[in-house]
Parts: sequence; structure tokens; C-alpha cells
Amino acid sequence: MVKQIKPTESELEILRVLWDKSAATVREVHEVLSEHKDSGYTTTLKLLQIMFEKGLVKRDDSSKTHIYRANVSRENTQQQLVGKMIDSLFGGSSTQLVMQALGNQTPNKEELEAIQQMLDNLKKQ
Repeated sequence: MVKQIKPTESELEILRVLWDKSAATVREVHEVLSEHKDSGYTTTLKLLQIMFEKGLVKRDDSSKTHIYRANVSRENTQQQLVGKMIDSLFGGSSTQLVMQALGNQTPNKEELEAIQQMLDNLKKQ
């Protein structure tokens, strides 16, 4: 099994943009990041170059403007990071993680229904 590289917080912000857009130029990524973070264009460019070298993103350089795409899936990255969080912060207890998450924020009706469906499915296994 190939070990997936864990993205930094800044890299995760870029991955979120690429997951939402599916593909984007440096400028497009930078514009989205600039909406809630003061960051320079060259910083975004450098991060994308580093992420390309790490294998976190793919780069299409067939045209003058490079197009970037995530090379890791949102789901695998979430699973990896949640697994690490469960191990390091909650002593391996997913129950403690869920209880903490539900205690910090009240889920809406749709979220509660989705949680109940997941619990029902787990009970069937």
C-alpha cells in the first residue's frame, strides 16, 4: 500500500478549491483563497508547485496557463485525517470523536436523519 502524503493546512485549503472546481488555474485558486485569507499570488503559485512535486495535484501544462487538478480524493484525504485525529486526540475512540462533534454543534434535521441512517446501516452489518 502506498502511503498518502498528508497535506498541510494551506495545502488543504487549495485542495478544497480544486475539489470544488475540479480544475483551476493558479489565479482562480488564488481568487478563491483571497476571499477569506490575505495571501499573495506568488505564495499560491509556490504552494501549487510544491503540491505538484509531492504528488498532491496534477498539472496540465499543455497551454500557456497551467491547469491544476487534485491528485488525491476528498474522501481518502478526509478518512486519513480523521483517522489520524481519532488516534492522536481521542485515543483511538471514534465514539469520543462523534460525541465531541455532536456536543459542539447541533445538527439540523437532515443531518440527524443522515446520522440515523448511517447508524442503522452499521447495526445491520
